[in-house]
Parts: sequence; C-alpha cells; structure tokens
Amino acid sequence: MTCTFDLSSLLLSGSLLHFLLSFSEYILFCQWFLRDLTGMLGGILFAFYQGSNLDSNAKMWRLVADFMNDLGMLMDLLSPLFPSSLIIIMCLGSLSRSFTGVASGATRAALTQHFALANNAADISAKEGSQETLATMSGMGLGMLLAHVTRGHDLVVWVSFLSLTIFHMYANYKAVQSLSLSTLNYERTSILLQYFMEHGEVLTPEQVSKQEHILPFWSSWRKLLRVKLPHELVHLGAKASMLAHSDMLLIAKTRSYYTNANYFLLDKDGSVCIFIHKQAVATDVLKSFVHGLVLARFMQKSKSCHTEAHQWMDEKYNTFISKLKVEGYSTERLLSHSIVWKAHWVYGPLDEKTK
Repeated sequence: MTCTFDLSSLLLSGSLLHFLLSFSEYILFCQWFLRDLTGMLGGILFAFYQGSNLDSNAKMWRLVADFMNDLGMLMDLLSPLFPSSLIIIMCLGSLSRSFTGVASGATRAALTQHFALANNAADISAKEGSQETLATMSGMGLGMLLAHVTRGHDLVVWVSFLSLTIFHMYANYKAVQSLSLSTLNYERTSILLQYFMEHGEVLTPEQVSKQEHILPFWSSWRKLLRVKLPHELVHLGAKASMLAHSDMLLIAKTRSYYTNANYFLLDKDGSVCIFIHKQAVATDVLKSFVHGLVLARFMQKSKSCHTEAHQWMDEKYNTFISKLKVEGYSTERLLSHSIVWKAHWVYGPLDEKTK
C-alpha cells in the first residue's frame, strides 16, 4: 500500500512544478497497479489451494516453479508484440511469477531440510542463497553481453531465448530427478510397498527417485489415457458425510478388522476411501495409507480383500517399516495434504460402530 501511495504521490507531485498528470501517465499507473494486484491475488489463491501439496510433492512443484518463471519471462517478451492485449499479457506474466515465488520458496524450505544432514538448515540456506546470488550475477553479465550482440536482430533474440529456456528446463528436470529424498509421500510409499510385496526387500532412495513421476499430472500422458497409478486409487481423509446406506452395511461387515485402529477403510467404485479418527497421530496416518495401498492391490485379485489385507498388515507391516528405517527413510510421518476431515466413532455394547 505504501508503494502505491509513493508512486501516486510521485506522479502527482508534478503539479508543484506546474505539470499535470497526463492521461497516458494515469493509464501507465493503472497498468502497473493491476499487474501487481493480479500477481498478489494469484499468489494468495495458489497458496490457499496448493499449499498443503507443496511438502508432499516438493520435486514436482520445484520443477513447476521454474517452468512458471520461464513462462513469465515469455509473457514479458510477447507483450510489446500485442499492444492491444498488453495489460492482459502483463497480468498473466505477473500471475505466473507469483506462482513461482510461492512454489519456489516453499519447496526450497522442504529441500533445505533434506540437505541439512547435520541439522544445519540455516547454514545450508545461507550458502544456497549465496550460490544463487553468484549465479544471478553471472547470468546478468552474460545476458547483457548477449543483448548487446543480438541488438536489432529480433529473430536471433527469439532463437537465443527459446534455446536457453529449453536448456534451462532440461537442466532443472535432470537436477530435480537426481534428488533422492528419504521422506515418504504418496508415490514413494506406493513404489516401495509394491516392490516389497513382490520381492520382500526395500528399494534405496536412489532407486526410488528413478521411478518417480516428477512431471505434473496435467502434462503427462496419463491424463489423456485416464491411467491411474496405485496411490491415486487411495483417498486419504475421506468425509464421513459421503457415506451412503450401502456403505454403512459394508462397513458393518468389515468393522472387526479395524477394532484397534484409528482409521477404517471402505472399498468403493474401484477405489479405497480412508476415514481417519480424530485421535489419530502421524504414525496412524502412515499405517492407514499403507493399509489402503495393500487393500487396493488385493481388490484386483481377491473377493476377500479386507481379510487378506488385514492379515498382511498383521504379519508384514512392522517388517516393512523396519526395512525402511534400515535404508534411511523417515517413517515418523507421511507427507500428505492437510487432512481436514476426521471422524469420531465409538463402540456400543453390541460392538456396533456409530458415527
């Protein structure tokens, strides 16, 4: 707000020198204001809708942040070519950069924790900032040199920009792909569990990183083919209000499997819905998600899927967690979206579960 008043005062102060605010200057002020307002609102909305997913998908959002930054620069280059749509293109560029600011800042914090092996996150963050500053300074120098060389040659400018942008995205993709995170999110847990159920062993973080899908879903071929990965069949933190009468009857048949658990599972329309109890802790959430993955796997092979999934959890879950710890994985919690919907249930005299 102070910046707005400062700019407005600067433009209006010309009256003291017998200058009046011209129409073109007023339009320029409105364009600046609308551009920055769009970026600010976009950043707030992005944090509201995607903030809880930044921790669990830090690698993907780090890549998206770089892409959106490049897109914002592309909008800046395009704006002079379309004078009639200048304000729209400027707002789109500002919106893109606002997404970059939120996503890059949040994922930087998450990735800094990964590199802080000696619990020295502040030191790592300071050094990372210094390296980024040095890289920016070098880029500014080379950019000024390239701008001087290509001045007056529009085709060369566009070829240079597109070539550098493609190289930038490829380098960022390889850098993000090389990250071997030891935290557990939806996909890493699914990859580890699937391999364990087939071979009895656990993959290392380096092996898992090679199998992760770090490209956004909307840019993947899976969206076109409507293919779902195993972890996409499990819905964590389902709403109890979504339960129909037929669902309640199914729960009544399977409730004995979740007597001592702070969650219960419901297989519905080829997916698994996980209902979390209000008293559930982080380890309960991780266990419920693993149980949901096991149930989803047995649903495709057996009609008595709840029985087999419960038996597998009793016999092999602790072994699975122990082997994850040996490989260096953090098993204290599951990196997931914020679980807003939790339920409360008690057992009546007849061992009937009520909501």
